[in-house]
Amino acid sequence: MIRFPARTLFLFAAACLGSAAASFGATNPASGLSSSDGPAFQFVPQLEAGFHLLYEQKFAEGRAILEDWQKQNPAEPFGHIAVAASFLFEEFYRQGVLSSEFFLNDKKFLRGIEGKPDASRMQGFQQARLRAIDAARLRLASNPRDPDSLLALTLAAGMQADALSILEKKHLDSLRQIKEAEATAKRLLAERPDAADAWVALGAANYIIGGLSGGKRFLLWFGGIHGDRKLGMEQLEKTATTGPYLRPYAKVLLALAARRERQEDLARRLLRELSGEFPASPLFSAELARAMGMPLPSTITR
Repeated sequence: MIRFPARTLFLFAAACLGSAAASFGATNPASGLSSSDGPAFQFVPQLEAGFHLLYEQKFAEGRAILEDWQKQNPAEPFGHIAVAASFLFEEFYRQGVLSSEFFLNDKKFLRGIEGKPDASRMQGFQQARLRAIDAARLRLASNPRDPDSLLALTLAAGMQADALSILEKKHLDSLRQIKEAEATAKRLLAERPDAADAWVALGAANYIIGGLSGGKRFLLWFGGIHGDRKLGMEQLEKTATTGPYLRPYAKVLLALAARRERQEDLARRLLRELSGEFPASPLFSAELARAMGMPLPSTITR
C-alpha cells in the first residue's frame, strides 16, 4: 500500500504553511524540530517541500530534498522511511497502481501488477526501508515507547506488505508483514492516538483483504488475519482527514476504493480536493477526469 508526503502518503501539500506550523506546535528555528516531538509529528519545512513534489509526481526532485534532510538527520527513522516511501510511491505510479484502471480491474487489484517492478527503484526502496528499521530499533532500545520509531516500523512493514503483494506478487509473505504492521500500529496508537498516518497501513490491509473471496478470507482468519472493506475505508479516512504526511496518499487510496464501491460522489469530492491542492499532478487530474467521465488531460505520462 505511503504529508506522506508533506501536509501537502502509500502519506503519501500546498496548504498554508503558517496554519500547519501552528497546528504542529512551536519549532526550533535552527533544526525545524520542537523539543517534544520528532519530525513525524510536526511541521518540518524541508520534508513538506519534498513530499509536496512527490505528490506532483516530481519524484527525483522530491527525493533529493528528502535525502538531503535524511543525511542531515541520520538518527531520525522518519527521514529514512520518507525516502523509502518516495521510491515505492514512484514505482506504484509508474506501474499504474494508483489508478482506477488498476483498482477497478479485479485481476490486477487482487493479484498484482503484470510483469516485474523496476529493480533499481526496488533496491532504493529496500535500502531506505532497512535503514529506517535499524534507526528505529536503535532508539527503541533506549525508549521502547518512542512514537517516531513506532511509526517508522509501522510504515516499514505496511509498505513492505504492499510491495510484496502488489509488485512482487508474494501474497503469503505480504500477509506476515500486515500482521507486523498491525501489531506495531497498536503499540503506537496506545502511546499517540493522534498518530493519524498509522491508519493508512491498517486501512489498506483491511480493504484489500476484505475484497478477497470468502474462501480465502476464511483461511486467513485462521492465521489471525482479518479483512473488512468498510472498516478499511474508515481507517483510510482517518489518515485522509488528519494525517500529517500521508494524508494525500490515503485520500487517493480512499477515492479509488470509493470507486470500487460505486461511491462515485465521495470519489469525485476527494479527487477534486487533491486536484485543487496539487494542480501540477498528472495523476490526480487524470483520476478526476476518469471519475467525471471526461477526456484525459493531454499531459498524462508515466
